Amino acid sequence: MSFLEDIGIARPIIQAPMAGISTPELAAAVSNAGGLGSIGIGATHAIGAKAMIEEVRVRTDRPFNVNVFVHAAPSTDTTRERRWLQALAPEFDAFDATPPAALETIYQSFADDDEMFELLMALRPPVISFHFGLPPQDKIEALKAAGCKLLSTATNLDEAVAAEQAGVDAVVAQGYEAGGHRGVFDPKVPDQKLGIFALVQLLVAKCALPVVAAGGIMDGRGIASVMALGAEAAQLGTAFVGCPESKADIAYREALKGAGAYQTIMTTAISGRPARCLSNRFTAWAAEADRLAPPDYPRAYDAGKALHAAAKSQGEFGFGAQWAGQGAPLMRELSAADLVEALMLELKEARSPFPG
Repeated sequence: MSFLEDIGIARPIIQAPMAGISTPELAAAVSNAGGLGSIGIGATHAIGAKAMIEEVRVRTDRPFNVNVFVHAAPSTDTTRERRWLQALAPEFDAFDATPPAALETIYQSFADDDEMFELLMALRPPVISFHFGLPPQDKIEALKAAGCKLLSTATNLDEAVAAEQAGVDAVVAQGYEAGGHRGVFDPKVPDQKLGIFALVQLLVAKCALPVVAAGGIMDGRGIASVMALGAEAAQLGTAFVGCPESKADIAYREALKGAGAYQTIMTTAISGRPARCLSNRFTAWAAEADRLAPPDYPRAYDAGKALHAAAKSQGEFGFGAQWAGQGAPLMRELSAADLVEALMLELKEARSPFPG
Protein backbone atom coordinates (compact mmCIF):
# COMPACT_ATOMS: atom_id res chain seq x y z
CA MET A 1 0.00 0.00 0.00
CA SER A 2 1.36 3.45 -0.94
CA PHE A 3 1.56 6.36 1.46
CA LEU A 4 -1.36 8.08 -0.31
CA GLU A 5 -3.52 4.96 -0.15
CA ASP A 6 -2.65 4.60 3.53
CA ILE A 7 -4.07 8.02 4.32
CA GLY A 8 -6.99 7.74 1.90
CA ILE A 9 -5.92 10.12 -0.86
CA ALA A 10 -7.02 9.33 -4.40
CA ARG A 11 -4.90 11.81 -6.34
CA PRO A 12 -1.11 12.34 -6.12
CA ILE A 13 -1.40 16.08 -5.45
CA ILE A 14 -0.50 17.76 -2.16
CA GLN A 15 -1.10 21.47 -1.71
CA ALA A 16 1.85 22.98 0.11
CA PRO A 17 1.10 24.37 3.60
CA MET A 18 2.02 28.00 2.96
CA ALA A 19 1.75 29.74 6.32
CA GLY A 20 -0.18 32.98 5.93
CA ILE A 21 -1.34 32.07 2.41
CA SER A 22 -3.01 28.66 2.62
CA THR A 23 -6.41 28.95 4.26
CA PRO A 24 -8.83 26.36 5.64
CA GLU A 25 -10.99 27.08 2.60
CA LEU A 26 -8.12 26.30 0.23
CA ALA A 27 -7.06 23.17 2.10
CA ALA A 28 -10.62 21.83 2.19
CA ALA A 29 -11.16 22.54 -1.50
CA VAL A 30 -8.05 20.56 -2.45
CA SER A 31 -9.01 17.67 -0.18
CA ASN A 32 -12.55 17.65 -1.52
CA ALA A 33 -11.09 17.44 -5.03
CA GLY A 34 -9.21 14.27 -4.09
CA GLY A 35 -5.81 15.71 -3.21
CA LEU A 36 -4.29 16.46 0.18
CA GLY A 37 -5.02 20.00 1.30
CA SER A 38 -2.76 21.65 3.87
CA ILE A 39 -2.74 24.46 6.39
CA GLY A 40 0.36 25.99 7.96
CA ILE A 41 0.10 26.72 11.69
CA GLY A 42 3.79 27.40 12.34
CA ALA A 43 3.25 31.15 12.48
CA THR A 44 0.36 31.09 14.92
CA HIS A 45 -0.39 29.91 18.46
CA ALA A 46 -2.48 27.02 19.72
CA ILE A 47 -5.70 29.05 19.84
CA GLY A 48 -5.30 30.18 16.23
CA ALA A 49 -4.32 26.68 15.15
CA LYS A 50 -7.40 25.18 16.82
CA ALA A 51 -9.69 27.55 14.93
CA MET A 52 -8.02 26.72 11.60
CA ILE A 53 -8.18 22.95 12.10
CA GLU A 54 -11.80 23.09 13.19
CA GLU A 55 -12.71 25.20 10.14
CA VAL A 56 -11.08 22.69 7.79
CA ARG A 57 -13.13 19.93 9.41
CA VAL A 58 -16.32 21.93 8.91
CA ARG A 59 -15.51 22.24 5.21
CA THR A 60 -14.35 18.68 4.47
CA ASP A 61 -14.54 15.17 5.81
CA ARG A 62 -11.48 14.16 3.78
CA PRO A 63 -7.89 13.84 5.07
CA PHE A 64 -5.81 17.03 5.32
CA ASN A 65 -2.35 18.05 6.48
CA VAL A 66 -1.31 20.39 9.31
CA ASN A 67 2.22 21.80 9.06
CA VAL A 68 4.39 22.98 11.96
CA PHE A 69 7.80 24.69 12.06
CA VAL A 70 10.52 22.86 14.01
CA HIS A 71 13.33 25.40 13.92
CA ALA A 72 16.03 25.78 16.55
CA ALA A 73 15.24 28.38 19.18
CA PRO A 74 16.78 31.71 18.12
CA SER A 75 19.61 33.35 19.99
CA THR A 76 19.29 36.98 20.99
CA ASP A 77 22.31 38.87 19.67
CA THR A 78 21.60 42.48 20.62
CA THR A 79 24.58 43.84 18.70
CA ARG A 80 23.65 42.10 15.46
CA GLU A 81 19.99 43.02 15.87
CA ARG A 82 20.82 46.68 16.50
CA ARG A 83 22.98 46.80 13.37
CA TRP A 84 20.21 45.19 11.36
CA LEU A 85 17.61 47.69 12.54
CA GLN A 86 20.00 50.57 11.86
CA ALA A 87 20.54 49.30 8.32
CA LEU A 88 16.79 49.13 7.78
CA ALA A 89 16.14 52.56 9.27
CA PRO A 90 16.34 54.48 5.94
CA GLU A 91 13.72 52.13 4.46
CA PHE A 92 11.40 52.82 7.39
CA ASP A 93 12.12 56.55 7.06
CA ALA A 94 10.94 56.45 3.44
CA PHE A 95 7.47 55.59 4.75
CA ASP A 96 7.52 57.93 7.77
CA ALA A 97 7.86 54.96 10.10
CA THR A 98 10.21 53.96 12.90
CA PRO A 99 11.86 50.53 13.17
CA PRO A 100 11.01 48.43 16.22
CA ALA A 101 13.03 49.43 19.27
CA ALA A 102 13.91 45.76 19.75
CA LEU A 103 13.09 42.51 18.01
CA GLU A 104 10.81 39.83 19.39
CA THR A 105 10.59 36.08 18.85
CA ILE A 106 7.26 36.31 17.08
CA TYR A 107 6.41 32.61 17.19
CA GLN A 108 7.63 29.49 18.89
CA SER A 109 9.15 26.34 17.43
CA PHE A 110 6.94 23.26 17.68
CA ALA A 111 9.86 21.54 19.41
CA ASP A 112 9.33 23.89 22.38
CA ASP A 113 5.58 24.53 22.13
CA ASP A 114 3.85 22.15 24.53
CA GLU A 115 0.48 23.85 24.04
CA MET A 116 0.60 23.19 20.31
CA PHE A 117 1.64 19.59 20.91
CA GLU A 118 -1.23 19.02 23.33
CA LEU A 119 -3.63 20.59 20.83
CA LEU A 120 -2.53 18.24 18.04
CA MET A 121 -2.74 15.27 20.37
CA ALA A 122 -6.32 16.28 21.21
CA LEU A 123 -7.49 17.09 17.68
CA ARG A 124 -5.48 14.36 15.92
CA PRO A 125 -5.35 15.76 12.38
CA PRO A 126 -4.94 12.99 9.79
CA VAL A 127 -1.51 14.19 8.64
CA ILE A 128 1.10 16.38 10.36
CA SER A 129 4.16 17.66 8.54
CA PHE A 130 7.40 19.07 9.95
CA HIS A 131 9.48 21.84 8.37
CA PHE A 132 13.01 22.94 9.39
CA GLY A 133 13.69 19.78 11.37
CA LEU A 134 12.24 17.09 13.60
CA PRO A 135 10.61 17.46 17.01
CA PRO A 136 11.81 15.42 20.02
CA GLN A 137 11.42 11.67 19.60
CA ASP A 138 8.81 11.35 22.33
CA LYS A 139 6.54 13.80 20.48
CA ILE A 140 6.94 11.87 17.23
CA GLU A 141 6.06 8.60 18.91
CA ALA A 142 3.08 10.11 20.71
CA LEU A 143 1.65 11.61 17.50
CA LYS A 144 2.09 8.31 15.69
CA ALA A 145 0.39 6.46 18.53
CA ALA A 146 -2.48 8.95 18.26
CA GLY A 147 -3.00 7.83 14.66
CA CYS A 148 -1.45 10.80 12.85
CA LYS A 149 0.60 10.15 9.71
CA LEU A 150 3.82 12.17 9.69
CA LEU A 151 5.67 13.96 6.89
CA SER A 152 9.01 15.74 7.09
CA THR A 153 10.74 18.05 4.63
CA ALA A 154 14.22 16.99 3.54
CA THR A 155 16.61 18.93 1.33
CA ASN A 156 19.31 16.24 1.29
CA LEU A 157 19.86 12.57 2.05
CA ASP A 158 21.09 13.08 5.62
CA GLU A 159 17.85 14.85 6.57
CA ALA A 160 15.76 12.13 4.91
CA VAL A 161 17.66 9.39 6.77
CA ALA A 162 17.14 11.26 10.05
CA ALA A 163 13.39 11.37 9.33
CA GLU A 164 13.39 7.67 8.51
CA GLN A 165 15.21 6.77 11.71
CA ALA A 166 12.81 8.92 13.73
CA GLY A 167 9.82 6.98 12.43
CA VAL A 168 8.32 9.56 10.06
CA ASP A 169 5.99 7.99 7.48
CA ALA A 170 7.08 9.86 4.32
CA VAL A 171 9.50 12.57 3.27
CA VAL A 172 8.94 15.72 1.20
CA ALA A 173 11.95 16.13 -1.08
CA GLN A 174 12.28 19.92 -1.34
CA GLY A 175 14.32 20.89 -4.37
CA TYR A 176 16.22 24.15 -4.52
CA GLU A 177 13.64 25.42 -7.03
CA ALA A 178 10.92 25.51 -4.36
CA GLY A 179 9.34 28.73 -3.18
CA GLY A 180 9.18 29.78 0.44
CA HIS A 181 11.53 28.79 3.22
CA ARG A 182 14.20 26.19 2.65
CA GLY A 183 13.54 23.29 4.98
CA VAL A 184 17.19 22.77 5.87
CA PHE A 185 17.53 21.38 9.39
CA ASP A 186 20.59 23.49 10.21
CA PRO A 187 20.99 26.75 8.25
CA LYS A 188 24.59 27.05 9.48
CA VAL A 189 25.57 23.95 7.48
CA PRO A 190 26.30 24.62 3.78
CA ASP A 191 23.19 23.93 1.70
CA GLN A 192 23.76 21.22 -0.93
CA LYS A 193 21.25 23.09 -3.16
CA LEU A 194 20.01 19.91 -4.80
CA GLY A 195 17.48 20.34 -7.61
CA ILE A 196 14.28 18.35 -7.47
CA PHE A 197 15.23 15.74 -10.09
CA ALA A 198 18.55 14.87 -8.48
CA LEU A 199 17.08 14.93 -4.96
CA VAL A 200 14.12 12.67 -5.77
CA GLN A 201 16.34 10.09 -7.44
CA LEU A 202 18.76 10.17 -4.52
CA LEU A 203 16.09 9.70 -1.88
CA VAL A 204 14.24 7.01 -3.81
CA ALA A 205 17.50 5.06 -4.19
CA LYS A 206 18.98 5.62 -0.72
CA CYS A 207 16.06 6.11 1.66
CA ALA A 208 13.29 3.63 2.45
CA LEU A 209 10.60 6.27 2.99
CA PRO A 210 7.96 7.14 0.37
CA VAL A 211 8.96 10.37 -1.39
CA VAL A 212 6.82 13.41 -2.17
CA ALA A 213 8.50 15.78 -4.65
CA ALA A 214 8.37 19.56 -4.17
CA GLY A 215 10.01 22.40 -6.06
CA GLY A 216 9.06 24.21 -9.27
CA ILE A 217 6.19 21.84 -10.14
CA MET A 218 3.33 23.76 -11.75
CA ASP A 219 1.48 21.37 -14.05
CA GLY A 220 0.66 17.73 -14.70
CA ARG A 221 3.75 17.21 -16.82
CA GLY A 222 5.89 18.18 -13.84
CA ILE A 223 3.97 15.75 -11.65
CA ALA A 224 4.44 13.00 -14.23
CA SER A 225 8.17 13.72 -14.39
CA VAL A 226 8.82 13.35 -10.66
CA MET A 227 6.58 10.30 -10.41
CA ALA A 228 8.54 8.69 -13.23
CA LEU A 229 11.60 9.13 -11.00
CA GLY A 230 9.93 7.28 -8.14
CA ALA A 231 8.01 9.95 -6.20
CA GLU A 232 4.57 8.86 -5.01
CA ALA A 233 3.13 12.36 -5.21
CA ALA A 234 3.97 16.00 -5.88
CA GLN A 235 3.59 18.94 -3.52
CA LEU A 236 2.70 22.25 -5.19
CA GLY A 237 2.72 25.63 -3.48
CA THR A 238 3.14 28.50 -5.93
CA ALA A 239 0.63 26.85 -8.27
CA PHE A 240 -2.10 27.37 -5.65
CA VAL A 241 -1.27 30.99 -4.73
CA GLY A 242 -3.41 32.26 -7.62
CA CYS A 243 -6.50 30.37 -6.45
CA PRO A 244 -9.29 32.60 -5.10
CA GLU A 245 -9.29 30.51 -1.90
CA SER A 246 -5.72 31.53 -1.03
CA LYS A 247 -5.01 34.50 1.25
CA ALA A 248 -2.61 36.18 -1.18
CA ASP A 249 -3.42 39.86 -1.56
CA ILE A 250 -3.97 41.59 -4.91
CA ALA A 251 -0.40 42.94 -5.01
CA TYR A 252 1.06 39.45 -4.49
CA ARG A 253 -1.15 38.03 -7.25
CA GLU A 254 -0.21 40.81 -9.64
CA ALA A 255 3.49 40.44 -8.80
CA LEU A 256 3.28 36.76 -9.75
CA LYS A 257 2.23 37.90 -13.22
CA GLY A 258 5.04 40.45 -13.47
CA ALA A 259 8.73 40.49 -14.32
CA GLY A 260 9.78 39.50 -10.79
CA ALA A 261 8.31 36.03 -11.33
CA TYR A 262 11.00 35.31 -13.90
CA GLN A 263 13.82 35.97 -11.46
CA THR A 264 13.01 34.58 -8.05
CA ILE A 265 15.57 35.24 -5.33
CA MET A 266 16.82 33.13 -2.43
CA THR A 267 17.25 35.52 0.50
CA THR A 268 17.66 35.51 4.27
CA ALA A 269 16.81 39.21 4.61
CA ILE A 270 13.07 38.89 5.09
CA SER A 271 12.94 36.33 7.89
CA GLY A 272 16.49 35.32 8.87
CA ARG A 273 16.33 31.96 7.07
CA PRO A 274 16.90 31.30 3.36
CA ALA A 275 13.66 31.52 1.41
CA ARG A 276 12.82 31.88 -2.28
CA CYS A 277 10.60 34.81 -3.20
CA LEU A 278 9.77 37.16 -6.04
CA SER A 279 12.32 39.80 -6.87
CA ASN A 280 11.07 43.01 -5.23
CA ARG A 281 12.23 46.09 -3.30
CA PHE A 282 13.18 44.06 -0.23
CA THR A 283 15.39 41.67 -2.21
CA ALA A 284 16.97 44.64 -4.00
CA TRP A 285 17.75 46.23 -0.63
CA ALA A 286 19.23 42.97 0.63
CA ALA A 287 21.51 42.74 -2.38
CA GLU A 288 23.00 46.12 -1.42
CA ALA A 289 23.22 45.42 2.32
CA ASP A 290 26.91 44.47 2.16
CA ARG A 291 26.21 40.90 3.30
CA LEU A 292 25.11 42.12 6.72
CA ALA A 293 24.01 39.03 8.67
CA PRO A 294 20.33 39.20 9.65
CA PRO A 295 19.18 38.25 13.16
CA ASP A 296 18.13 34.66 13.80
CA TYR A 297 14.86 33.33 12.46
CA PRO A 298 12.16 34.29 13.31
CA ARG A 299 13.40 37.44 15.05
CA ALA A 300 14.49 39.00 11.76
CA TYR A 301 10.94 38.41 10.53
CA ASP A 302 9.71 40.82 13.21
CA ALA A 303 11.55 43.63 11.42
CA GLY A 304 10.51 42.39 7.96
CA LYS A 305 6.84 42.30 8.87
CA ALA A 306 7.02 45.77 10.44
CA LEU A 307 8.67 47.22 7.32
CA HIS A 308 6.10 45.56 5.06
CA ALA A 309 3.26 46.97 7.15
CA ALA A 310 4.73 50.48 7.02
CA ALA A 311 5.22 50.34 3.26
CA LYS A 312 1.85 48.72 2.60
CA SER A 313 0.07 51.48 4.54
CA GLN A 314 1.32 53.90 1.88
CA GLY A 315 0.56 51.73 -1.11
CA GLU A 316 3.98 50.10 -1.56
CA PHE A 317 3.83 46.29 -1.63
CA GLY A 318 7.42 45.57 -2.59
CA PHE A 319 8.54 44.67 0.94
CA GLY A 320 6.16 41.73 1.37
CA ALA A 321 7.13 38.10 1.73
CA GLN A 322 6.00 37.14 -1.76
CA TRP A 323 7.21 33.55 -1.67
CA ALA A 324 7.40 31.83 -5.05
CA GLY A 325 9.21 28.96 -6.72
CA GLN A 326 11.09 29.06 -9.99
CA GLY A 327 8.00 27.96 -11.91
CA ALA A 328 6.12 31.10 -10.86
CA PRO A 329 5.43 32.42 -14.40
CA LEU A 330 3.32 29.28 -15.02
CA MET A 331 0.83 30.16 -12.25
CA ARG A 332 -2.83 29.93 -13.30
CA GLU A 333 -5.81 31.77 -11.83
CA LEU A 334 -8.17 28.85 -11.29
CA SER A 335 -10.25 27.72 -8.36
CA ALA A 336 -8.54 25.04 -6.29
CA ALA A 337 -10.93 22.35 -7.52
CA ASP A 338 -10.47 23.37 -11.15
CA LEU A 339 -6.71 23.44 -10.73
CA VAL A 340 -6.66 19.92 -9.31
CA GLU A 341 -8.80 18.75 -12.25
CA ALA A 342 -6.48 20.46 -14.74
CA LEU A 343 -3.43 18.92 -13.10
CA MET A 344 -4.96 15.45 -13.24
CA LEU A 345 -5.90 15.84 -16.91
CA GLU A 346 -2.37 17.00 -17.73
CA LEU A 347 -0.92 14.13 -15.71
CA LYS A 348 -3.05 11.63 -17.63
CA GLU A 349 -2.02 13.14 -20.96
CA ALA A 350 1.65 13.15 -19.99
CA ARG A 351 1.47 9.47 -19.10
CA SER A 352 -0.35 8.46 -22.29
CA PRO A 353 1.65 6.73 -25.04
CA PHE A 354 2.70 8.95 -27.90
CA PRO A 355 0.33 8.72 -30.91
CA GLY A 356 1.45 6.12 -33.44
